[in-house]
Amino acid sequence: MLSFTFQYKLKPSQAQATQIDEWLEICCQVYNWNNCERKDWLRARKNDVNSCSLVKEYIIFPETKFPNYNVQAVNLTQAKKENPKLKKVQSQVLQSTLKRLDKAWTDFFEKKRKRGLPRYKQPNQFRSFIYPQIKESDFEGNKVRLPKIGWVKFKKSREFPVGLTPKQLRVVKKAVGYFIQIIFVNKEDVPDIMPGKTSLGIDAGISSFIATSDGELIEIPLFVKKAASKLQSLQRKLKHKIKGSNNWLKLQKRIAKLHFVVTSRRTDWLFKLAHKLCDRADNIFVENLDFRGWQKGLFGKQINNSAIGKFINQILPMVCFKRGVYYSKVDKNYTSQICPQCSTNTGKKSLSQRVHRCNCGVVMNRDIAAAKVIQQRGHNAVGHTVKEIACGGDATGVQLQLNLVSSR
Repeated sequence: MLSFTFQYKLKPSQAQATQIDEWLEICCQVYNWNNCERKDWLRARKNDVNSCSLVKEYIIFPETKFPNYNVQAVNLTQAKKENPKLKKVQSQVLQSTLKRLDKAWTDFFEKKRKRGLPRYKQPNQFRSFIYPQIKESDFEGNKVRLPKIGWVKFKKSREFPVGLTPKQLRVVKKAVGYFIQIIFVNKEDVPDIMPGKTSLGIDAGISSFIATSDGELIEIPLFVKKAASKLQSLQRKLKHKIKGSNNWLKLQKRIAKLHFVVTSRRTDWLFKLAHKLCDRADNIFVENLDFRGWQKGLFGKQINNSAIGKFINQILPMVCFKRGVYYSKVDKNYTSQICPQCSTNTGKKSLSQRVHRCNCGVVMNRDIAAAKVIQQRGHNAVGHTVKEIACGGDATGVQLQLNLVSSR
């Protein structure tokens, strides 16, 4: 199944904005109340019957089942009869809030995910709610119909994708206003992209953003570095403000707006860079890296500011899929030590050593040499190109996939 998420700026009236804020507050209260119910159930079974606390203890009958989603959904129906405030919010929105809490608890119980106990949400931390079902008839030009809120205008910055149907809608409150995120789906199976003739290796650098196997070093944008310096200055001022005061709140809003602007500009630059790379080759190969370890190292701040992990693992593969470019990850071990010319191991290099030198006479930038090694490993993994078949043209299914996603 093919799915895409489109985001648009919402332009509600003052009354609609007030209603959205009220819904967010009610959803936050429902989330916290049901989260408390689950935690109380755990605390009631924390100790044995013969070793209860002498001061206080949570007492819940032993036959009481764990309040999972099904139990809490039934309780929510009863609570709406007793509390008229809950009737203001559409029923499916409240149910999606319970599903959001249930997913957090599912991740907590699964040992593989290693998530902590779900925390209570502060009002400023609960910023979105979901309409799990949406129809094409709910859209009319630059307006969207939100149940129990009405028709709301939005800035239609791009057209909806052709061949995909809207399935779900999320209303999000951000520092610069309100947004809607629409999920479009297509249930048809899309064939896998086949390898092509030309290839490009990409190495995630430290001194530069990335290095390509054709000899280009792409630097981190200057606006990211300037914004990091400005954020550091504002956060230093925030440290000396009284928490919760008006000046503290004003400075918090300035910081949040700056974060939003930088994130939007950086994401736009990353998407344009991904399209630029897809123009160069039919295959793109990258290292199979875990950037979570990089974030904890010496260059953690630089890694977070540049969003290299988001680019390699999310944006680049998505753009490659849209453009019909083959994307694959290769083994990351010893890419900076092996010579791309003679394939000999030149030994481990220090971080300060930015030039690759080999006895075969090759002298080049360290990151570019690593990108060439990545390109060679990608060729070895693919084996041979199959996009061009004997009868000419593209392999079966590739053009169908391009047609499905060409509207994005």
